[in-house]
Formats: sequence, C-alpha cells, structure tokens
Amino acid sequence: MPRRPAPRLSALSLALLLALLVAVTGSVVTGATAGAAGATGAMGAPASRADVSMRLGDTGWRVRELQSRLHQLGLHSEVVTSRFDQETRAGVATFQRRRGWAADGVVDERTWRAILSRTTEPTREALHNVYTPGRPLLERGDTGMRVRQLQARLRQLRWYDARVTGRYDATTDEAVQGFQAKRRIPVTGQVDRRTLDRLRAMTREPTRAELFNLVPSGPRLDPRCTTGRAMCVDKTSRSLRWVVDGVVLKTVEVRFGSAELPTREGAFAVFRKSRDHVSSLYDTPMPYAMFFSGGQAVHYSPDFAANGYDGASHGCVNVRDRAAVAWLFDRVRLGDKVIVYRS
Repeated sequence: MPRRPAPRLSALSLALLLALLVAVTGSVVTGATAGAAGATGAMGAPASRADVSMRLGDTGWRVRELQSRLHQLGLHSEVVTSRFDQETRAGVATFQRRRGWAADGVVDERTWRAILSRTTEPTREALHNVYTPGRPLLERGDTGMRVRQLQARLRQLRWYDARVTGRYDATTDEAVQGFQAKRRIPVTGQVDRRTLDRLRAMTREPTRAELFNLVPSGPRLDPRCTTGRAMCVDKTSRSLRWVVDGVVLKTVEVRFGSAELPTREGAFAVFRKSRDHVSSLYDTPMPYAMFFSGGQAVHYSPDFAANGYDGASHGCVNVRDRAAVAWLFDRVRLGDKVIVYRS
C-alpha cells in the first residue's frame, strides 16, 4: 500500500504556533529573571527581605539594621554594632513578648516582618553611629536643681570632681564634654536629650547628701546606709543612726545581744511593727518594736534605760531613749532597710 505524505502545516498555522512558543518562553524567562532579582534585592540591600533569621552570636550588617530598628521602638540603645549580643536578644524578646509570642529572642520571618512594619528605613547616619547634636536642655550659665543633679550624676561616674554647686560653669562643661566623647555623642559641652538619657541610664538618683555636699558625722556609715531609708546599726560605736538619702536625721545609743544570743549582722528590712509589743518567749515588754530578722527587733528597753551596758538583750537592738525610739517608730516604714555592721 503506497505511503501517504505527512500533512503539511499551512503558513498561518505555523505562524500561530511560533507566536505561542515565543509567548510561553518569554513568560518563563521573564519570571525566572524577576525571581532572581527578588532574591538578590536592589544593590544587595542587607536586610529588607522577610527571610531574615538572626540569633544570639550572629554578626554582620543585617544585625546593625535590626539594632537600629529596635532603637526606633525603644528596645535598644542608640549605638549599633555588628554583633547580635544580649542587649539585642533582650530587645527582640521584649518585642515578641508584647505580642504574646514565644519570647525566644530569635528573629524569625514573622518577627522581622512585624519589626519592618513598625519602623522606618534606618538612615546612613544611624547605621554608622553618626549623631547630630540635639536641642540643649542644659548649658553653661544655667543654674538650679537640675544642674545640681547633673553634677551629682557626673560625680558618680568620676567625670566631675568639684563641689556640687548648681552652677553650670567651665568645670561642668568640661565634664560633660568628657562624658560625651567617651560615648561617641557629639561633643558640645551642652546637655541634649541624648546626653541626659545616657547619663541617667548609667547612674542612680542622687541622694540629698550628694546634691548638697553633706558629710555624715560620727563613725563611718556602711555604704548600704547611704541610699534610701535605713536604720544603720553600728556595733562598734554602739549606735543606731536613722539615715535618709545619705543624711543622718537621728542618732541613738543602743546595746545588743550577748555572746550566747548575738544580734545578727547583715542587711535586713523591717517586716513588722508593734507599738505595745510583749515578748511571747521571755514575757517582757518590747515597746515600739520594729522587727527585722525573725524575733529580733529594734525596740525600747526599760532595762537598758535603768542599767545601761551592764547587761545585754536576747538578740534585739535595745534603745534606752524612749522619746527617740517613739519618734523613730512613727517614721520607719515596712520595707525600710536595717543594716547591722561593725565600723
């Protein structure tokens, strides 16, 4: 049987087929090219993609951008580095915790997308720790309590060694410049918001003694007594000093327990007060009792008033001036410190 020739495509069919192939091939090529461009990012931008994964110990430019964005959210200091350190991890964990997520401090895709949506693209200056001075809040010529607080905080960091005067003079200006230079803050000698925030973060609230150059009188105060509210009990001088913010407001004579029943030494806090207390163990009166360690308390002692140091307590801190301990009882609050030490 003779073979029949294969059917030939008409010119129109061939043209249609060729156009279809071009369209399909062009679409595939275009899609592949776009995918490659999306993976690379414009100019190799470091951290604008959602597939970022960062954790403790990582390094690189992406970490700098993360830290800068966390700073915008108040979760990182203004100074950025290339190291994913504990501060960075804590900032990420706080961001996650606020949203009810697992606060593991690891930047996964969801965390990164959320950070991106709540921040703006960091500037080149922010990424390279290049700062511009802010509006001065304090500067040379200013006076008052805010200047005293500034000087006292600078003293805590040993940038300022002069007396606290409340006058923003050349010495204060020089101290501020030194502090700024150390922290890579624009060195102006003026206190802007950035300088003040950094200084406050590194120091504690100045005490009244620090603000007004007050020197405690009498035996050396334990350092634990120089801040806050404390009954400072010195076994060496046999004294109790009521100290508020480093200022001694009242001093009374006291006696302690015997060698068999010693008064405990250390840092305690008042956990109970009893104005007309009677000891259930020894059946003796303990007026104005302020308990700080188990059954040991600061209180008035009629025996101490009558016999002085010819005797001892059962471990308590005895006071023989009734009026003084009553004055003290009315001022001491639950939670106030009790420091028992030897000078």
